[in-house]
Amino acid sequence: MAILVCAYLAAVFLCADARREGRADLADGFRRRALATAAVTGAMGLVGLLVLRADAPLLFAGLVGQGLPVIALSVLAGVVVVALLLTRRYQAARLASAAAVTTILVRWAVAQCPYVLPRTLTVEDTARGRAMLEALLVALNVGTLVLVPSLVFLYRLFQAPEHRTGRQPPEGTGTSSAS
Repeated sequence: MAILVCAYLAAVFLCADARREGRADLADGFRRRALATAAVTGAMGLVGLLVLRADAPLLFAGLVGQGLPVIALSVLAGVVVVALLLTRRYQAARLASAAAVTTILVRWAVAQCPYVLPRTLTVEDTARGRAMLEALLVALNVGTLVLVPSLVFLYRLFQAPEHRTGRQPPEGTGTSSAS
């Protein structure tokens, strides 16, 4: 499922990149891949629910119980992505696809709640130790200090128009104005 979700996100995001670069042929190819991957990912999600019902009844009960609203939100976001891709609204499809994938992660967490480890350790139990909370706070802050500047740099590097960055595309890529 993780591989499918990554392929799905990549195809959706590359649609907008290809269009921005003036490559409608590539955008259409990525659009077809995004639609196909969305269909396969949705089907695998349904099959996964059936497998959970048989193999992990506690998790399944959480998903169809307290996690049901999040599943509905995920399905709705997925349908919106398909509609946006069909109408070639790629920027909006990026946002909706991110929401669809985020809700997949949220629904797993909601389905597990209140247990971190089923029937043995609750979320509340893990948050009781001061040392654990301090270590988590330090790790989150250090991770943020490393991750946020890196993501901003990557975004600016790969999303900025060439005329603003002063960089030229490599020879033979077909993205220069002369080709």
